[in-house]
Amino acid sequence: MAHTGQGMLIIACGALAHEITALRRANHWEAMDVRCLPAELHNRPQQIPAAVRALIHACRGQYRSVFVAYGDCGTGGQLDQMLREENVERIPGAHCYEFFATGAVFEGLADAEPGTFYLTDFLLRHFERLVIRGLGLDDHPELFPSYFANYRRLVYLSQSPQTQSVEQARAIAARMGWDFEHRHTGYGNLGSSLRAAAQRHEQAVAWAP
Repeated sequence: MAHTGQGMLIIACGALAHEITALRRANHWEAMDVRCLPAELHNRPQQIPAAVRALIHACRGQYRSVFVAYGDCGTGGQLDQMLREENVERIPGAHCYEFFATGAVFEGLADAEPGTFYLTDFLLRHFERLVIRGLGLDDHPELFPSYFANYRRLVYLSQSPQTQSVEQARAIAARMGWDFEHRHTGYGNLGSSLRAAAQRHEQAVAWAP
């Protein structure tokens, strides 16, 4: 497909929109555009590969570079298979919890307590909409044990928390009957991965005929 533009497109999960916008602004990535898919797709991960592919096809001819800011996100390798077919790279990692915390730290958290529920800034802000209402727990509270019986701890991985964010996360943990831990991660590997993708794009533009 012929490229009609010199810009770069980031296709991202809507849960990362705030963080990617902040990184784009801080790094002055003026040539970078961002298109986000609904975060609600995480409740139906089997739909993520097709949704990402459709956006690649819809936008690709307008950009020289396309990069995907998604982890595997429960697709069981299907997202990676699709991206290999489209010759598009994505940020490394299974999910945003891993690339915010970084691989080694997340592995340590998971090993210490496999029954851990993770919050990010986004999920904290939208907990009621995405978790409680998204899973139908507002209408069917009897489903709580079915979804959460194996959880023992909530870990809040914060990126740029607000004044009350830690207490709000602690309150969610208390509501669910879980232990609580807070780790401030910042942007983790999201920033370094986007920076590397932006550098590859700049090199491609510089060497273009």
